[in-house]
Amino acid sequence: MKPVILDVDTGIDDALAIAYALNSPELEVIGLTTCFGNGPIEYTTRNTLVVLEKLGRMVPVYAGAGNPLKRARKKFPTHVHGEDGLGNKFDRPPAREAESEGAVDYLIRQVKQRPNEMTIIAVGPLTNLALAVEMEPEIASLIKEVVIMGGAVFTSGNVTPYSEANIITDPEAASIVFSSGLTVTIVGLDVTMKTLLPSANLNEWRAIGTEATHFFADITSFYMQSYETFHPGIGGCALHDPLAVGVVIDPSFVKKEKWNVQVVLEGEEAGRTIANAEGEPKIQVCTKVEAEKFLNHFLDRIF
Repeated sequence: MKPVILDVDTGIDDALAIAYALNSPELEVIGLTTCFGNGPIEYTTRNTLVVLEKLGRMVPVYAGAGNPLKRARKKFPTHVHGEDGLGNKFDRPPAREAESEGAVDYLIRQVKQRPNEMTIIAVGPLTNLALAVEMEPEIASLIKEVVIMGGAVFTSGNVTPYSEANIITDPEAASIVFSSGLTVTIVGLDVTMKTLLPSANLNEWRAIGTEATHFFADITSFYMQSYETFHPGIGGCALHDPLAVGVVIDPSFVKKEKWNVQVVLEGEEAGRTIANAEGEPKIQVCTKVEAEKFLNHFLDRIF
């Protein structure tokens, strides 16, 4: 089993990624850290606890950053994830609360306790990880791997023509992570937009008949409806965050190329992730995906 920390900004695809990871025996999910992104930190932390409760799992949750490192926080994507971050399906507060230790301190502590063992799957803004590296730069050499859902290296963005949501939310944090010396794999829009969960699968989830399957079907239905506004007739949704989990479970789902990736910090292209031919290539960029193979694996594991 690979020891893993999931760093999330729990909206709908984060919820799917959490379920996928927890139901995969290859992974030992030792904790979840939360960041603002798909909602304020209070919501993303609460949502993470709600998802764990629906799944009947008691993994500890550590609340993290509530704002970007250096810039004003942008409007939350309520049109994609709902006012509550869970497709407007939040029905009751979770029974548990987050741990008293903060996400950044937790990340540092775990990495030091298990040097060269920990994989961090970061599927939101990279603020927590950047703060951890700034606080304790030596951890960059102690983390086995960081797999992020973020960026649009060889394709267009989904917030601006240039930028993907997680990167543009805190581009300075992404720049710190990419230049830190960490072993980083980027699972970006280059591959995640080639995955598609068809809407027909939601009926199969509801047919299982549990509270969890109805909850996941309902929130994913909201997500799919938002997709129809951007991609009319798509008939489903991309599995952005789950693919990052999938790459950790089975790297053969994707093909990678190593590049020197830099983040544009200013101007209309802010948040753009550029593969620079100059400089030492250090970042693994996923460029192709075995979409059907991945989707079948995801569907086999989600419940």
